[in-house]
Order: sequence, then structure tokens, then C-alpha cells
Amino acid sequence: MPRYRDLFRVPEFTPLFLSGSAHVAAQTLSGLGLATLVYRATDSPLLAALAMFGPSLAQLVGATTLLSAADRLPPRAVLTGVALVFAAGTAAQALPGLPVGAAFALLFLQGLVGSVGGGARYGLLNEILPRERYLIGRSVLNMATGISQIAGFATGGALVALLSPRGTLLAGAALYLLGALVALTGLSRRAPRATGRPSPAETWRTNARLWSSRPRRLVYLALWVPNGLVVGCESLFVPYSPEHAGLLFACAAFGMLAGDVAVGRFVPAHWRGRLAAPLQALLAAPYLLFAFRPGVPVAVVAVAVSAVGYSASLLYQERLTALVPDELGGHALGLHTSGMLTLQGLSAALAGSVAQLTSPATGMTLLAAGSLLVTVLLVLAGRAGRRPAAEEREPVPAKAP
Repeated sequence: MPRYRDLFRVPEFTPLFLSGSAHVAAQTLSGLGLATLVYRATDSPLLAALAMFGPSLAQLVGATTLLSAADRLPPRAVLTGVALVFAAGTAAQALPGLPVGAAFALLFLQGLVGSVGGGARYGLLNEILPRERYLIGRSVLNMATGISQIAGFATGGALVALLSPRGTLLAGAALYLLGALVALTGLSRRAPRATGRPSPAETWRTNARLWSSRPRRLVYLALWVPNGLVVGCESLFVPYSPEHAGLLFACAAFGMLAGDVAVGRFVPAHWRGRLAAPLQALLAAPYLLFAFRPGVPVAVVAVAVSAVGYSASLLYQERLTALVPDELGGHALGLHTSGMLTLQGLSAALAGSVAQLTSPATGMTLLAAGSLLVTVLLVLAGRAGRRPAAEEREPVPAKAP
């Protein structure tokens, strides 16, 4: 079984790892800072949830118009440019007196640009590592995400308390700049993976081909919907417990880190197919406890245990990469990332709306129940439509005939 340290001997893996870590840490800092700023200004759980996860909604627009650029532009240029756009937008959100509407407009722009960055990053991972090492490589990147979120939310909570939400936003902008510098200096110049000019029409054609296969559709839905609904639960941490939101987010990141380590490093291949659905059920089940409005000690345990279930995404991503040809790897993984973030944004909006009408605890409970239901339905659909492996791996052409 490959070891983590072997990955860091592969050229370019370390700068990809470091630039991604800086980006995630910047997102956690700036997201917590902006959500706190918006909640203090509006006292609205809906707007606070959207401030935390609002850029995800723009991923839907990016996935249907810009995603073909993930395979048709040089990956180093994409990753550097995306980080610079996020840095500028985050710094602008820290301006005193900026209207809430303008802050959300900047969030939309960031999400739109970010839809290309996810595909470029994970498509590049497929180039850097052999396919059989994709799972452990993605596991390491997910672990970096967990560590960066733990550090980011803990630091963000301290910065909000000691400085201000605007100071936290500026710290996030500085981290985005650091990520851009690492990508520019550490990654080598590579040609695009696919030929042709990126365009909305090409994005639509490739999306349609990826979606045309039933096995791929089920994998995408499993990657998007159950996780997205649970992120909707997390979007209510600020209104549920404003003083302890940073702690709750950090515990969620810790649970995700533990799950990714266990699945990416220790679960043998013959177990992977069996564990995906149970892990997604684990992701949602602990949030049912919020029906009883638990105190902070019980809440942090429930959140940490739940987040272990995020490791199911590793198993579904491994399956997805086996179902698409190499030249569409960036687009396929970008569609996964954009769809996942879109569902997270929609779920945050739904959770905030329910919390606005009822309470944050009720919103978390209802979305967790919905996530469990979707997981069960996808398992049943997979059993009903199971096909021979050769048919599932039918390649997708790179261009329209």
C-alpha cells in the first residue's frame, strides 16, 4: 500500500498541496469573518448562511458556462489567477461601509471563477499522480483541507474576537496571495489537457456526455446531494451558537480529517464499495440529535462524528475517475466540485430559510433527515439499475461528432 510520504517525493505534488491548503485556510478565515459581519449587521440566519456558503451558488453558473476551461487552459495559470481574484474580492469585502449587496456580488464573482479552479486542481492531480494513487493523493489533499479548516476556523474565531470581522477578511486575502505565489513558483508550465477553445457550448456538450451515463449520474448525485444537505446543517452553526461557531466548524474539520485518514490510508480496496453508503448515513445521522437542542458539549461530539462520513466522497470520486476518459478528467472532476458546491449553497439557503421560519435546530434536523432519505434512495436505485462493468466503463468521446 502506498505511503503518504511517497507522494511528497513526486514532483509538483508538494506545491499543489501547499497552494490548496492556503486557499482552504483563506476560505475558512474569510467565510467566518464575512458570516459574522453579515449576521451582526442583519441578525438574519439566512444571510449569515449565504455569506458562509454563498459562493457555492455561483458554481452552477460556472459549471454550465466556464467549466470547459478546466481542461483547455494551462493549469498553473488557472490556479494562480483564481487565487488572485479571490484575494482581491476578499480584500474588497473588508472595506468599511460596503453594502451587504455588494459583498454578495463579490461572493458571486468568486464562486464563478472558483468553478474553473476546482477542475484545474484535481485534473492536475490526475496528471501528477498515477491513476492508482489518485485515492490516496486526494485523501492527502482532503486531510490538508481538514487541517487547514481546523486551523482556519480556530484562528478565525480568535481574530474575530481579538481584531474584528474585517481584520479576519484581510488575513484571508493575504493567504489567498500566498497560495497564488506558491502555485506560480512551484508548479511547472503544462499544456492544456484538451484542445480547442473553452466556450459555453463546449461546456454544455461535455456536461451532457458525462451526464448521459446512468452509472456516472448516480455517482454524481451521491457526491452532491447527501453531502450538500449536511453542509446546510453546518451553515447554521453561527445562528445556532454564535459564540461557539468557530469551535463547531473546527470539530467538523477534525472529524473529516479523521475519516479521510482512515479511508485513504487503511481501508483495503475490496471494502471500498461497501462502505460508501454507510459512511454517508453516518454523515447525516448525528444531526438528528439537534431536534433536542443539545448544549455545546453534545453538539461538538455529534458534529465531529458526523464529519467522519465525508470520507465517502473519496470512494465515490475513485469510482468517478474510473468511469471517464483521461482527457475529460479535469472537466469531470470540476463538474463534481461545482455540483457539490452548488448543492451546498442551495442547502445553505434552504437551511437558512427553514431556520428563519422555525429555528436553527429545526433546520438542521430536517436537512439531516433529507440527507438520510436521499442516501437510501440512491442505494436502491443503484441496485435496481446495476449494469455489467464493461458497459459502465464505456468511454466518452472528447469532442462532438
